[in-house]
Amino acid sequence: MIQEQRRHSPAWWAQFPDKSERFDAAFLTEGLGDLITARISSPLLRREAELGLEIMVRHLKKPTSDELAGRARTGVERLSVTVDRLQERSGDAFALAEAHALVHLLNGRFGEAACAAEEFAPAQAILRVFIGALRIERFDTDMAVKMLAVGHEPAAALRSGMIVGKYSWWPSWLLKIIIEQAMAGVLDDAIVAALDTCAYAELSPAQARIARRLLAGEADLIDISAARLESLGEAGAAEKLRQGDLTTVALAARLVLT
Repeated sequence: MIQEQRRHSPAWWAQFPDKSERFDAAFLTEGLGDLITARISSPLLRREAELGLEIMVRHLKKPTSDELAGRARTGVERLSVTVDRLQERSGDAFALAEAHALVHLLNGRFGEAACAAEEFAPAQAILRVFIGALRIERFDTDMAVKMLAVGHEPAAALRSGMIVGKYSWWPSWLLKIIIEQAMAGVLDDAIVAALDTCAYAELSPAQARIARRLLAGEADLIDISAARLESLGEAGAAEKLRQGDLTTVALAARLVLT
């Protein structure tokens, strides 16, 4: 049995443009438009849709051009009239779902367009277009898409994508931890700071395994590590480790094996 794909509301999709000051409407329109027009079965309607999409993208890339603005407006109006006429003839709005989605898109109704497109296009493909349109530098798109696909809110997914992108130079074992924490919805500044300290500590493979277990909160190892810190005159660090201060993990991992 195939599980029905969960659709997001127009309001859910509409929040993405507000997440970045560099939001690129032309990128979103072109990318989502390509996904939509490829699904229009009628060759004639698809060609008219492609023409309307092309001129709108050109207008969005050069918004100061009055000529392009006029041509884009005319293209949208023409497509809207065509779709309305075809719907009157067929009496079936669902049969024109793709064309209706494109009309939403070309009118700047991005949330409605994406919501409608989820009926016939993969949600992850749509997500990648929306995230790409944010033009965020040093960003892990795969991480954000995975989080969004399993139900995390956009704000959390985008934050995690920026963190993973920023620290992509970390060792693979640290990146694995941060991805696990993000997917679990528990990634916070304290964890990021602790992992960053571990990254700069240049731990050996054995020390990295100790750090991973400490970060996971393994109680017995925390007690052993704290006792080792105390024996080396690091009573303050030992107390912090017992209290859950993650910034002491790197120090504990280095000293516990010395």
